[in-house]
Amino acid sequence: MLERPAELLVYESDGLPGYHRTPSLAVFPASADEALAVVRELAAHGVPFVPRGAGTGLSGGALADGAVLLGLQRLKRIIDIDPVRRVARVEPGVVNATLTKAATKHALHYAPDPSSQTACTLGGNLAENAGGPHCLKYGVTLNHVVAAKVALPDGTVVELDADDGGYDLLGAFVGSEGCFGVALELTVKLTPNPERVVTLLADFTSIDDAAQTVSAIIATGILPAALEMMDQATVGAVEASIYAAGYPTDAAAVLLVEVDGAAAGLDEDVQAVDGICRTHGARDVRIATEPAARAKLWQGRKKAFGAMGRIAPHLVVQDAVVPRTKLPSLLARIAEIGAVNNVRVCNVFHAGDGNLHPNIPYDASDRAESERVHAAMKQIMQACIDAGGTITGEHGVGLDKLAYMDALFTADTLDGMCRLRDVFDPARRANPGKVVPVRYCRERRPNRQMVDGGGQMVEGDGGAGAGLREAATVVDRGGRA
Repeated sequence: MLERPAELLVYESDGLPGYHRTPSLAVFPASADEALAVVRELAAHGVPFVPRGAGTGLSGGALADGAVLLGLQRLKRIIDIDPVRRVARVEPGVVNATLTKAATKHALHYAPDPSSQTACTLGGNLAENAGGPHCLKYGVTLNHVVAAKVALPDGTVVELDADDGGYDLLGAFVGSEGCFGVALELTVKLTPNPERVVTLLADFTSIDDAAQTVSAIIATGILPAALEMMDQATVGAVEASIYAAGYPTDAAAVLLVEVDGAAAGLDEDVQAVDGICRTHGARDVRIATEPAARAKLWQGRKKAFGAMGRIAPHLVVQDAVVPRTKLPSLLARIAEIGAVNNVRVCNVFHAGDGNLHPNIPYDASDRAESERVHAAMKQIMQACIDAGGTITGEHGVGLDKLAYMDALFTADTLDGMCRLRDVFDPARRANPGKVVPVRYCRERRPNRQMVDGGGQMVEGDGGAGAGLREAATVVDRGGRA
């Protein structure tokens, strides 16, 4: 347990350093039983808490403002890998890449691959419904979690299972950003390794041409495993760092395209992608088939956020999703916003599914610059909403996107999110003040009916766990929190 201010300093921020909140204390259980005991002790005293994994989140979602920080990174056991059923049972503190390393001997891997996969934990991935470059073909965390053992904020333990045939309470829990409780154990799918993988790097002298190429590739019916874009500012930052991958620094943009699958027929897909890139203005297309060459190309993309740390001491990382066809116009608009506000925007993102990541390196100690940065980010987010997009694809709402919830959802929809949250946590002690603006959370008396589908009570005799039927009703209407 940590309680001295100097000890808590490191937990004041997550991967988005512009927000600072100080926890009252931080506790780090070494087992699921200890974590459950902590949750129950906090419930007995009515103390708010915030679950936290590796702290790599990018929305200020795991910050504890005067609450207890519940660090789960010591719960790092891979309990079991079943290569026949292709599933793994893990504790929430298991690092994403560690699971794939353990599954490699069975010719399997865990498909969701956030750029922070060498540090981020599976519990945090579940909380944020994390994606990654390969989510274009393989899906986000939600598509790979089949069951979870969960401690609700009142200390009740429930097992949520995607195969129960009832309401999708597991789907509601994934992506709930720590507001519904604490995952003590996860069962996740493992994916067979493809027979063959080829990575292509195409460079363009026009960012518009690169953006047009993205839709052109998808329009052919080819579904790449990954389709990423980096602009010149990002390429320059990467190539000036220890993560240099050999990207051409004079390119306006580069596309990193990966195709995988059965060896038979893959060369035809590679040739098709190569041809589409060249037809749409690619100056050159580099093809990497050997693991070392492919890994080097991916190193630059995966470490791009870290490379930007050389540009300025702080970084705002945004995360919005727009229709693929709107990418050319949105990227032009983002460039205009950056110029008007006199800030440097670096774009590196999941182009294949329209998941934009505009980044602005800046000095937070410079008040004038900070004001320009936040003005630019507000304008960028509104532009994405106006284009028919949404405010987050994988980083979550947390603290960072609270101000944009009004622009995207009606008051009734936001109240519905609050009501769903109240079923899991009627006292609102789990990750308080996150995701939904507080003014929309009306006072409610929690429902105490017993669960009858989609969530099996395994411990406890009431409390929040007994209200899961109402949660099921809200989820069935399409509500998400």
